[in-house]
Order: sequence, then C-alpha cells, then structure tokens
Amino acid sequence: MEAVVIAGMARRVLDELIRSPYRTIELRSARNILAVERAMERAMNLFLTYDPLSDVEVGTEGLLAELLKAEELETRVPWEESDEREITVCRAKMRLLGLGRVIEVEERGEITIVRVRELLPHEIRMG
Repeated sequence: MEAVVIAGMARRVLDELIRSPYRTIELRSARNILAVERAMERAMNLFLTYDPLSDVEVGTEGLLAELLKAEELETRVPWEESDEREITVCRAKMRLLGLGRVIEVEERGEITIVRVRELLPHEIRMG
C-alpha cells in the first residue's frame, strides 16, 4: 500500500488514534500540512510516525490511516514579542487502518511517499 508520510507526530497523539480509531488531529508543521493537502488531492492514505522525516527509512514502523476530511484554518496564538501571531493549522479527520512497516521510500516533489506492508498481530512489538 502506498501512503503519504506524516512525520514527527507526538507519541501521545498516535496512542490516542490507536485507542479511538476515528480521530481529528491538528497539524501545525508546514511540511505535514502540505503532505495532507497532497494526500487529499490524490486520495491517498497516510503513514503516521513519531520519527522525524529524516529518519523514515525501510523498516520504520507507524500507523496507517485513511484521510476522511481535511481543512486548513488560520488561528491566532499568543506570542512573547507581540500580542499574538497568526498561524496556519490543518485539522485532519482520519480513520485508523492498522500498523505498518515501510518497505520502500520515494520522494515525489515536495512530499515523501512510502510503500508500506501492514503488520500482522504477531509482528507488532509492544512498548
């Protein structure tokens, strides 16, 4: 299965997705926001990992999710040097498909696409 990489996720967020297979996740990383946009355009699944993008390679494990809906929002956050600043966030609603292991990594323009093999229950490492 091919999937767009969403890297650098907090382990807590991935744990929540495992506990509740339908979840809306807020992304703030510009690279991850762009990856979600491209996944929506191409109707591709997502591969979510807590590893940074530079560490995603053959053997990296993560979650496979179907992207159901995505929307970009402009939001204001308090900031030290001024009253506030505006940032773009992406709210991505997804459905957990399972766990997977990367078998091939490919750069396609500004996003990273991986081929992933879904893990069987006896292959899943706990911890």
